[in-house]
Amino acid sequence: MSLGLFSGMSKQRDAEKRAKRYRELIRKEAKIGGELFGPLRDGARREFFCLNRDTWVWHEEWIDEQNRHHAITTRYDVRPNGIMKAQDGQPYHYISRDEAKNFYKAVQLYNQRVQNELYRGGL
Repeated sequence: MSLGLFSGMSKQRDAEKRAKRYRELIRKEAKIGGELFGPLRDGARREFFCLNRDTWVWHEEWIDEQNRHHAITTRYDVRPNGIMKAQDGQPYHYISRDEAKNFYKAVQLYNQRVQNELYRGGL
């Protein structure tokens, strides 16, 4: 009986470790992705990352000249017939051909940098 209890606790700890490691990797990937689009102002934060096979997230925060905090989160869902985009709770809509080309370039750069900096030697 106690062996089963310890086995269950061990599996739970392993799952917690995997979840923690996944969150750490997503944070690192998001930071790398946020650097693809140029420098940030002081106090600003930008993230761009792949949440799962079909979902990408862009998040940016900054303080304006009047010391007001701003944050924008954009979600891209890649679908067989196009890329849908939603921003800050607004409804999804298909992006334009030009925006899709820019998105594709960003995804390529992201994948290259993440592979080179995080998974091939940066860990």
